[in-house]
This record gives sequence, C-alpha cells and structure tokens, in this order.
Amino acid sequence: MEVPDVRRRLRAAIEEAKRRAAERRVRVDEASRQYDDFLTRAAVPAFRAVAQALAGEGHRFKVLTPGSAVRLTAEYSADDHIELVLDTDRDEPALVVNTSRGRGRRSVTSERTVFEGRPIAEIAEDDVIDALLHEVVQLLER
Repeated sequence: MEVPDVRRRLRAAIEEAKRRAAERRVRVDEASRQYDDFLTRAAVPAFRAVAQALAGEGHRFKVLTPGSAVRLTAEYSADDHIELVLDTDRDEPALVVNTSRGRGRRSVTSERTVFEGRPIAEIAEDDVIDALLHEVVQLLER
C-alpha cells in the first residue's frame, strides 16, 4: 500500500474520532443536565423515603449527597452504603449503583448499571426506589 493512501486513511480516521468525541461530549452534557434535575426531582426523595422506611423497621440509615451523587449510609458503619452516580466515562452515560458492605476487616463492593437505555429525564422516584430496594436487601443480609 502506498504512503499517500495510508495518510488519507489516517486523516479520515482522525476526523471520525474527532466527530465521535464531539458527539460524546454533547451526550455527556445533556445527561449531566438531566442528572442534576433527576437528583432533586427523584433520586434524593427516593433515598430519603427508603431511609425513613428502614428507620421504621429498626435499621438506621442516613442520606448524604456528596458531590453529584446520592448515598444511603448505615449509621452503624460508614463502610455499608449504597450510592447512585452518573457514569460519564462510558460511551453512553448511564446511572450506576455502587454498593459497599463491610465484612470484618475487608470491604465488598459491587457496581450495577441501572436504567440503561432510558433517558434520565424519564426515570421516576418509584423506579429509583425499586432499584434501591434490590440493593438494600443485599446490604441487610448478613
């Protein structure tokens, strides 16, 4: 293959990469805007409702909002928590639930993508509660 052909293909690949990067930035910006609204509209109220329900069942949890996330943390151990965050490192931004459970001297963590393929603006408080309950049950199992 001739060098000019390789250079032409290289320029085309570079242009395609720039186009994809610009499109990804647009997707991330839109997801970030929707996520900020989603936090105040659905996520934080859902986490607070679950924390109150847990307190009624004798499990003390508190809701924290570190940075641009919402976290349900056990009062008896800061190692036990469930956190909902926006993962913008992926090609398509997505909501991720990070769960951490303290087991003696070690910590077990898991990460699960939720509501994949759904626009963040369409996710309701009830949807967040469903996802959160799935994680809470696993957190409470000992």
